[in-house]
Amino acid sequence: MTIHSSRDRLPSQITQTFIAFRNYNYRLWFFGQLISLVGTWMQTTAQGYLIYELTHDPAYLGYVAFASGIPTWIFTLHGGLISDRVPRRTLMIITQSAMMLLAFLLTGLVFFQVVQPWMIIVLAFLLGTANAFDAPARMAIVVELVNREDVPNAIALNASMFNLATVVGPAVSGLTYALVGPMWCFFINGLSFIAVIIGLFLMKITPMARRPRQGSALDEIKVGLQFVAKNDVIIMILVNLGLVSMLSMGLTSLLPAWSNNVLGGDVTFNGYLLSARGAGSLIAALMLAYLSAKRVKGRLWAVGSLMLPVSIFVFIFMTWLWPSLAAMVWIGLAFMMITNTSNALVQELTPDDLRGRVMGIYTLVFFGMAPIGGLLIGLLASWTTEPIAVGVADVLLLIVVVGIQIARPKMVHLN
Repeated sequence: MTIHSSRDRLPSQITQTFIAFRNYNYRLWFFGQLISLVGTWMQTTAQGYLIYELTHDPAYLGYVAFASGIPTWIFTLHGGLISDRVPRRTLMIITQSAMMLLAFLLTGLVFFQVVQPWMIIVLAFLLGTANAFDAPARMAIVVELVNREDVPNAIALNASMFNLATVVGPAVSGLTYALVGPMWCFFINGLSFIAVIIGLFLMKITPMARRPRQGSALDEIKVGLQFVAKNDVIIMILVNLGLVSMLSMGLTSLLPAWSNNVLGGDVTFNGYLLSARGAGSLIAALMLAYLSAKRVKGRLWAVGSLMLPVSIFVFIFMTWLWPSLAAMVWIGLAFMMITNTSNALVQELTPDDLRGRVMGIYTLVFFGMAPIGGLLIGLLASWTTEPIAVGVADVLLLIVVVGIQIARPKMVHLN
C-alpha cells in the first residue's frame, strides 16, 4: 500500500489548479490580460474619484456607470454575432487598440486641465461601446486557447486573473492618485494595453471553422436568442445573474462617496475597498479553479447567491476601515462564486457555433443590468444617504435570490 503524504498531494493540487497554463496561447493571454486589467482598474478607480471630486455629487457616479452601460444594450448582441463571424483575435486587437486610444485621450484632457464631468461621461460611453464588442469575443475565445478538457479551469483562472488585477489596480491607483494625480493612472492604463495586444499577435491559433451565414444579422441574432429561450437552466442563470448585477454592483459605483462620507477617508480608502473586494474574488477564483473538475457548480452558485446579500448587509453597518475591508473580502468572494459558476455553466451548455452570440447575451445581461442599478442607487444616495441606498438594494437582492432558489430548487444540483 502506498502512503501519500501532504507534501506529495500539494504539487498535485497546484498542478490541478493551474492546469490551463500547459497551453502556450493561454499563458500569453493570461499574463497580457493581467497587465492590461491592472491598468483598467487603475483608470476605473481614478475616474470615479475624479468625477466625485469635480462634482461632490454621488449621482454623477451613477451617471458614469449608466453611460458606460448604454452601449451594452445597443451593441452587445451584434458584438456576439461578429465574434461568431470573424476571427476573435482580430476583433480583440481592434477593440483593445480603441480602448488604449481612449485612455490616452483622457490622459491628455487631464494633462491640459480641461477635463469636465461631461467629458468623463462621454468617454465612459465610448469605452463601453468598445467593450460591448470586446467582451463576447473575450469570453468566447477561451475555447480557442486551451484543450477542450481545460476550458472550465481556464474560465476559473480568467476570473483569478481579473480579480488579481482588482487587488493590485485599485490600491496602486489610490496611492498614485494621492501622490501624483489621476493623469498618471490613465496614462499607465494606456500603456498596459500594449501587453495584451502583443500577446494576441504572438498567439498560434488554428482558425476555427466558421459556419456559413444563415440569413441577415438579425436572423442570426434571433437564433441565439431562441437557443437561450428554450433552455430553462440558462434562463434561470441569466435571471439570477442580471438581478445580482443590478442590485449589488451599485455599491461599487458608490465607493468614492462611501469612502468620504461614511468612512471619513480619501481616495486611498476607495482603492483599499476595491482591492479588498478583489482579494475576496481572487480567493474564490483560485478555489473554483481547483474545484473546476468536480461536479459542484450548482451548490457553489447557490451558496454564493445567498452569501452576497448577507455580506453586503454586514458591510452597511461598518463605519471603520478595517471591518469594512473584511466585509468587502466576503462580498468579493460571494460575487465571484456567482459569476464564475454562471459563466462556466452557460459555456458548457452552449455549442461552439452559437458561443459568441450566447456569450453576447450573457454579457448583455451581466454588464447591461449593472449600470441601471448604478444609476438608481446613485440617485437614491443623492436623495437620502449611501447606507440607505445600498440597504434598499440589498433587501431586494435577498428577496430575489431566495425566491429563485425556492422556485427552482433543481438549480442547486447542477454539475
